[in-house]
Amino acid sequence: MTIEQLYKVYNQFPSIQTDTRKLKQGDIFFALSGENFNGNDFALKALETGASYAIVDQDLHTSNERVIRVENVLNALQELAKYHRKQFDIPFIAITGSNGKTTTKELVNAVLSSHYVTYTTRGNLNNHIGIPITLLGVSSDAEMAVIEMGANHQKEIESYCEYTLPTHGIITNCGKAHLEGFGGIEGVKKGKGELFDYLRKNSGTAFIFNDYDYLQEMSAGITTVIEYGTLAGDVSGKALSSEPFLEVDISGDIGIIKTHLVGSYNLPNVLCAVAVGQHFKVPAGIIKIALENYIPSNSRSQMVEAGSNKIILDAYNANPTSTKAAIENLVKINAHHKVLMLGGMMELGEESLHEHQNIIDLVKDYRWDAVVLVGGDYKYVSHSYHYFNTVEEAKEWYQKQTFEDTYFLIKGSRSIKMETILEAGLADVKSD
Repeated sequence: MTIEQLYKVYNQFPSIQTDTRKLKQGDIFFALSGENFNGNDFALKALETGASYAIVDQDLHTSNERVIRVENVLNALQELAKYHRKQFDIPFIAITGSNGKTTTKELVNAVLSSHYVTYTTRGNLNNHIGIPITLLGVSSDAEMAVIEMGANHQKEIESYCEYTLPTHGIITNCGKAHLEGFGGIEGVKKGKGELFDYLRKNSGTAFIFNDYDYLQEMSAGITTVIEYGTLAGDVSGKALSSEPFLEVDISGDIGIIKTHLVGSYNLPNVLCAVAVGQHFKVPAGIIKIALENYIPSNSRSQMVEAGSNKIILDAYNANPTSTKAAIENLVKINAHHKVLMLGGMMELGEESLHEHQNIIDLVKDYRWDAVVLVGGDYKYVSHSYHYFNTVEEAKEWYQKQTFEDTYFLIKGSRSIKMETILEAGLADVKSD
């Protein structure tokens, strides 16, 4: 079956699913396979459950006409997404970076969706499967699309651009994340820079935080570059306060924005959303309201209250750059009692021990009521703090404590699942 023919099927049933456990009536089931699973084995079950069609790449020995065989299911999904993308003549804004890309995506979406019909990446569907599914979720009424791109090795962003075909792009920053896959910080810049390479070749538009000289260098030669920063740019602004929520003073008509984001490290993310909004002529008042109404609920820069304690929950990802920023933010908060709960940082390769020790050395510079380290290479570096192999052990430790009027920082890589500490009996937990 050709992609054109498959697209006709998709137009009849424009809902994609790759997991039979989440299948809804009428979904097209794409039988993806991996190292430990074979989606073809579940194709017939998907049809029985209510799928309209099953896309497979193995002979299932069935005469069922709702089974469509292709050469490779993943390739078919991506080619179908590209074909669908080509039906639109609207801005497709791609966002990548080492830190802050999901928060930036959420803020940009908040601003644009307040004025335009906007589709964006749901949750963290930012990989080779999630991006095509996101693209296929863009409906015919779309006026804007905001697509998040995650990557842990070179050529990955390049491959996403081949079917996303972005018209605009944002690289939030290039930090010490996924060093193992990228091969060091220069490899990170090269890998993330593949987005700007695409824009450069296709007369696109880049939004850059001009405080970072390397982003100015990386964006050289792109047809249109919109700059935002703390001192200069098409949009400029500064942090007025982050006790605990970030307040930003934006130059021009917008003025002061009182966000619900924790930490001054979110300043570039807010400035970016303002720059995108202004570029697309969203009225200043609407930009301000959209950013002030956005409340994080995705374990990123999120404030949670538990009794008299306040918890900064930033547990969806952790790398040396973001962990350092989060610790330094807590240091600046005016509070008598502070506790750090840090999970291991993953995918750092040969630099892992060194980077974990750097974090320990930073922690040692300040006074804490307690420091709890969980998993990863914190086990192998020199420190005198509480260490637990698993988050379950850290939960048990917490349940025995009687902290009051205390600020916590909970941060760690996704695989550690540090947010589950909040399920350990924190009574009356509520999110701001």
